[in-house]
Amino acid sequence: MVFLLQLQQIFLSPNQLIPQPKPIINPLISLNLTTKLKINPLAIAQNAAIRNIDSDVVAAAKSASNASDEEVLLPPELRRELMPNHVAVIMDGNRRWAKMRGLPVALGYEAGIRAVRKLVELCCNWGISVLTVFAFSSENWSRPKVEVDLLMGLFERLLKNELEDFAKAGIRMSIIGDSRKLPKSLQDLIDKAAKITKENSRLHFVVAVNYSGQHDVVQACQSIAQKVKDGIIEPKDINNFLVEQELQTNCIDFPCPDLLIRTSGELRLSNFLLWQLAYAELFFSHSHWPDFGEPEFLEALCSFQQRQRRYGSS
Repeated sequence: MVFLLQLQQIFLSPNQLIPQPKPIINPLISLNLTTKLKINPLAIAQNAAIRNIDSDVVAAAKSASNASDEEVLLPPELRRELMPNHVAVIMDGNRRWAKMRGLPVALGYEAGIRAVRKLVELCCNWGISVLTVFAFSSENWSRPKVEVDLLMGLFERLLKNELEDFAKAGIRMSIIGDSRKLPKSLQDLIDKAAKITKENSRLHFVVAVNYSGQHDVVQACQSIAQKVKDGIIEPKDINNFLVEQELQTNCIDFPCPDLLIRTSGELRLSNFLLWQLAYAELFFSHSHWPDFGEPEFLEALCSFQQRQRRYGSS
């Protein structure tokens, strides 16, 4: 909280400073040990500090008030047997979202955190097994230091504030990427999150931090080469399965995403899960990440379910 207040002092004039309520996974739901997400209409007023950020929340509150104890069902547009096991997301457009509204970049990232919570909720409700989000690439270190510090602070705050709720909701959390360059306090939180939630199975929430798809393949090759050198395996033993076992996504039951979503209208992979995305279906949304909510996610899933997956065959 001290970190965020300092950022506000940097980016905002005194009459613009806003209070920061304690974040929750979503202001419309409460999490419990029964692993069911139940709508809580009494909490709809929380987290409304930024104008227009939670317009989707306000709309959802109207229906929530009439169904406070009902478990959220799969939308009728979707077929459960065609749902993807693993959804990966490149969360693009936080800075552009803020600049379009005349807001500091810091508030764009704050709004992006809210969108992450919403997507976690939807994946839990709709039976998706794995959600992987690209939070910070290895190339992002070239950004201004104040922005890098902001991102590290937001990620650390997310872990501190959401870890207990994630654990109670049955969410397992893992981090992929080279964590050695991250602040020590963040490294400790990452280790804590992995240990506390390792037995959970409702949703595997994977966050890529300081991640590079190219480096992931390189480190896998280095590990395999060392095993050949040590006589553990023979060169003829090397195959796709062995490479996948050495990738950083080897902690995931479904390591290869079925669906990749990228927001903000950008049409590229940006060095994300390059091996793992070989046969993924791609969906590019024109919405900036803070605006990506239930309607946009539903659109992506409907598009996915209308496709015939060929896995390289004709």
